[in-house]
Amino acid sequence: MHANFYEKVSLKNYTREFKFNTKLAIPVILGLLGHQVVALVDNIMVGQLGSAELAAVSLGNSFMFVAMSIGIGFSVAITPLVAEADGEKNKLKGKSAFKHGLFLCIVLGLILFGLLMIAKPLMRNMQQPPEVVELAMPYLTLVAASLIPLIVFQAFKQFSDGMSMTKYPMYATIIANLVNIFLNYVFIFGKFGAPELGGLGAAIGTLASRVVMVGYLWYMLYKNEISRFFVTRIRIFTLSPRVLKKIVNLGFPSALQMFFEVGIFTSAVWLSGILGKNPQAANQIALNLASMTFMVAQGFSVVATIRVGNQKGLKNYSELRRIAISVFMLTTVLSMVFAGGFILFKVDLPKIFLDLNNPELAADNLEVVALASQLLIIAAIFQFTDSLQVVALGALRGMQDVKIPMYMTLVAYWIIGFPISYYLGIITDLASSGIWIGLLAGLSASAFMLFLRFNYLSKKLIRIQHI
Repeated sequence: MHANFYEKVSLKNYTREFKFNTKLAIPVILGLLGHQVVALVDNIMVGQLGSAELAAVSLGNSFMFVAMSIGIGFSVAITPLVAEADGEKNKLKGKSAFKHGLFLCIVLGLILFGLLMIAKPLMRNMQQPPEVVELAMPYLTLVAASLIPLIVFQAFKQFSDGMSMTKYPMYATIIANLVNIFLNYVFIFGKFGAPELGGLGAAIGTLASRVVMVGYLWYMLYKNEISRFFVTRIRIFTLSPRVLKKIVNLGFPSALQMFFEVGIFTSAVWLSGILGKNPQAANQIALNLASMTFMVAQGFSVVATIRVGNQKGLKNYSELRRIAISVFMLTTVLSMVFAGGFILFKVDLPKIFLDLNNPELAADNLEVVALASQLLIIAAIFQFTDSLQVVALGALRGMQDVKIPMYMTLVAYWIIGFPISYYLGIITDLASSGIWIGLLAGLSASAFMLFLRFNYLSKKLIRIQHI
């Protein structure tokens, strides 16, 4: 009877988790959207200067996002370890996980910044439009420097999420976005006596806002009596090789998972650049909009990690499966809403990013809007598979199962997705749409494999526990 528990739970037992999951997810989503809004604001403001400037920010950020995916992916190892320790009420274990994770994030941030500086000249050899490359080079230098405070922030954020204190990172990102918007206005357009720097001004705003973000989050955690113990008196250089190894074993595969996914979207930026500056600008607009909805799914992925991690600490595997499936169901409903929005407003949404009243840019901007609206139809379709794959990853991460999912994402994105993107986008007449059909194929393959993996493992844990 116990072995078949997971087959006999009614629909209500899943849907009754929706309210709590949403309450836990909203601050995470708003925090994640805060990161995305920094890029969105940069693109909208810089987009007023023309498609070349917008494409330059897109090209610079494509390098940044690859490095950022590794840093953020690595930092997520902190959340399941802290959530498990929190479930066990073991404060020393939780502080140790955070301290070692913070140390590794600091080191990783410095290494990734150095690698970006070494890789920057590659932009000149990527068949990108020359005027775009010249604008992107100085932009990337400053944005790369912002990677260091961003990854340090991620260490604090993942700790906060593991403790179910999801509001504090949200507050920090709101403050950071206000700083970013103000400094963008000042330095992009040359206000209040500041120089008019265009895209470089957006990079200044991004760097400053991320420094503010990490400082504010630490202050919020310090003011809270529960979290103060964890974020003060951190002996950062007193380290345990065993704990370091455990975090690396969790963090490295998680970093590669995110790298494989972000990498294929970054390849879409580069492939679009081969097609020209207008396809690249259209790709960036569609990517920005799709990323906004993805952050909602990513927020519920964090909820899956937290709650599955808690249940793992309690060794309650039937609840673990029930809660995870409730998150799958909720994100599927939300995906239907987002897909409908993309289809209904596929022409109107891209117009937000461009100055359609500028006669000198009219021809380019109209082409960008037409291309972006086509891509949003494909983005609407992959709302379902994108949300399923990221929530499945979150649940598996909460179970501390990361190695096999890493290989699954490698196969999905780079053996299935990328060849389709390249062939349809560069070889056939589908062009930009062909690139995004490859993205859809990769996300669908990832969702299918990762859900099967979760389904198998969760049933296996329940079966073993009740033998």
